[in-house]
Amino acid sequence: MTSVVILDYGSGNVRSAQRAVETTGATVSISADFDEAMNCDALLVPGVGAFASCMAGLKNVRGDQIIGRRLAGSRPVLGICVGMQVLFEKSTEHAESGFHAGLNEWPGTVDQLTAPVLPHMGWNNVSCAPQSQMFTGIADERFYFVHSYAARNWELDPHEKLAAPKVSWSNHGENFVAAVENGPLWATQFHPEKSGDAGLTLLANWIAAIK
Repeated sequence: MTSVVILDYGSGNVRSAQRAVETTGATVSISADFDEAMNCDALLVPGVGAFASCMAGLKNVRGDQIIGRRLAGSRPVLGICVGMQVLFEKSTEHAESGFHAGLNEWPGTVDQLTAPVLPHMGWNNVSCAPQSQMFTGIADERFYFVHSYAARNWELDPHEKLAAPKVSWSNHGENFVAAVENGPLWATQFHPEKSGDAGLTLLANWIAAIK
């Protein structure tokens, strides 16, 4: 049975994420314990609120080290919403000096969307990457978004010896990165745990890919 830890670093929404992941048959715990988060089969990094406060919370529980070490060992990590945004190099959200630094797993900047209405809140379609494992069986479904900031460009250059990341897109005023599958690192800007049956299927696809 797959063991999943939802990293508890002060960002909300952990209970609904726990209930959603449990529908896959995985054993799920909510923890800030370093060893438990390092040794589980899969780590889920939620994210609700501002980029800078999420980064501060992560560092308080050594989450930046946990994520970095897991990925260095090709151990699965899933980031959700701001838990996806912090994987990028930086964000301009509420940044008086220019930007807040992220985990820099991917190059690029998380910026405010150019759209007539913010936040982007509600159900939206996703243009899925070809041969996506994440969206198997749900490529035509809609998913639930709540955000004003996003990565509007994908800046990671392809490497000839590595499989290119699968990047899926959505649109609210402009195109933005909705999901990424990058080896052991998966992430969604939307909330699978709030996306009904489609979101539960996505989580099941994640667990199946780990197995």
